[in-house]
Amino acid sequence: MLKTRVITALILLAILLPILYFGYFPAFAMAVLVFFAAGAWECFRLFKSPRPTVWALVWTLVFSVILFFSGLPSVRALYVLCVLLWALRFVPALGLGLPRIEAFGNRLLNGTYMLSILGCFVAIVDLFQHSPLYLLSVMAVVWVADIGAYFSGKGFGRHKLAPTISPGKSWEGAIGGWLAVLVISAAVAMSMSGGETFQYHLFNRWGWGGFVGILSLMVVASVVGDLFESQLKRRAGMKDSSNLLPGHGGVLDRIDALIPVLPLAALVDLWLAAS
Repeated sequence: MLKTRVITALILLAILLPILYFGYFPAFAMAVLVFFAAGAWECFRLFKSPRPTVWALVWTLVFSVILFFSGLPSVRALYVLCVLLWALRFVPALGLGLPRIEAFGNRLLNGTYMLSILGCFVAIVDLFQHSPLYLLSVMAVVWVADIGAYFSGKGFGRHKLAPTISPGKSWEGAIGGWLAVLVISAAVAMSMSGGETFQYHLFNRWGWGGFVGILSLMVVASVVGDLFESQLKRRAGMKDSSNLLPGHGGVLDRIDALIPVLPLAALVDLWLAAS
């Protein structure tokens, strides 16, 4: 399993790193479109849609029109909608539970979650157009939080964060991930080469208060995104969202924590540009 996981990661890196390094938008857009199509298909499978491939193609067509034909229109409203969906619908579902598969509420939740995935991928394109490094600096917040939570949870985890949804997560792990994000982000923001990063712009415009507040909110959002997808998989009786990435599961398994974070970060970026 570890060998398969490493091989898959190396193949993905061999494809994605040159695209990010050279910043060639058409190649980047095609890669994003492929991952979006895969994530959409997985989403409809998690909600037990009778025609996941058809619906995934419909949403991919919508995203491709936005991506290749209309450019990015004014996306502030989409980002705001995504943030509100997470705050008002998906977060409460962690405590209240999910609707039954056969209920109309399940189809409605499917559509709103798919909309949040669309917002995530639009934000990916939006942040990439700022610069590839800027996009990576936002994604790194989630990656650092995840790695920090893993090691903190292994070493100090005692109190379960959400035992009925994801028994392996602990409050100690979440706090460790949060601290890791703050420490590493502060180092990036204060470094000589940090000028093209989200962390640098956040600190430069809003100081330590805004820096800590926004990054803390992003860490919370990443945990919520991870838990919500785990809740969907548990209800569907699925260990992974798919087997498209051998050793890693599916696309949604890799981006679940990014889905609420990226629209939030892109919205903050718009505020930073206007301030």
